[in-house]
Amino acid sequence: ERVEVLIVTETISAGTPAELVAESVRVESIPAKVRALDAVVDLVPLEGMVVAVDLQPGEQLISTRFIEPDLLTRTRVTVPEGTVEVTLSLDPHRAVGGALFPGDEVVVFASFDPFEIGGAPVSQTPEGEPLVEIDGILVPADTKTPNATSLILQQVLVTNVQVEEIPVIEEGTEEQAERRGLAPSGKLLISLAVSPEDAERLVFTAEHGLVWLGRQPGEINLRDTEIQTRGRIYGENSP
Repeated sequence: ERVEVLIVTETISAGTPAELVAESVRVESIPAKVRALDAVVDLVPLEGMVVAVDLQPGEQLISTRFIEPDLLTRTRVTVPEGTVEVTLSLDPHRAVGGALFPGDEVVVFASFDPFEIGGAPVSQTPEGEPLVEIDGILVPADTKTPNATSLILQQVLVTNVQVEEIPVIEEGTEEQAERRGLAPSGKLLISLAVSPEDAERLVFTAEHGLVWLGRQPGEINLRDTEIQTRGRIYGENSP
């Protein structure tokens, strides 16, 4: 069985009135089993509403992406003075399963695979073994840095959240899906307001490592955390 849906053909910006959306969508016939829940086939019932988030080409148009105009300001957070806005592309499992909203505060974890040590200063043990100090840990000079993970930022303001692709719910399973809850099936674009210095740390981590976000219900003391390596997790003398 096939059904008709509306597919976005070009980026539709948040705040666009529903009456203008027709210019940026096309009707497409697709198998019923891949039809998104709340897929839109007629824009008339949405008149007077606006697009809540930026819509990307290729996604199905769904009614839950439209809100009343007076609610739009509640979905976008003003970037505080003195900060810059940085957007990260993250898989849902690295961003609390996609359960983040503008106005939330998060902690940021940085995780790195081994790096080449390069030009780090070399010292020697009494036995003459060359060592370098990396992140407070002495390691042999001819090795790479250890895998490392650490909490690097706290109380970071989420200013915007965009979903690349919503999950597809098969016909007849809507009630079960509603009870269980579904994470987005595509990337999330999470915008954060941070200082310029912290923006550099975020960009470096996103380029060379992995970023994880955690929802922050209250203040966390960063002094109580330390860089985690395999040796620290399993014990310093682990093989």
